[in-house]
Amino acid sequence: MAATIRCPICKAEVAFDDPNMPFCSDRCRLLDLGNWAAERYRIEGTRKDELEELEEREPSEGPLR
Repeated sequence: MAATIRCPICKAEVAFDDPNMPFCSDRCRLLDLGNWAAERYRIEGTRKDELEELEEREPSEGPLR
């Protein structure tokens, strides 16, 4: 039996060797891309937050690491 995962969009089983993996189809792949384009997914810590932190730092502190 081939190892499978669930498609993140429709939850159908997808084999690891499927060319669409981790999606089950091109449709689900495009739906996921549309979600990113519409900003439905968010990653904590935005670029704006990083810029505000840089503005608050003293010049002598050097760059953020």
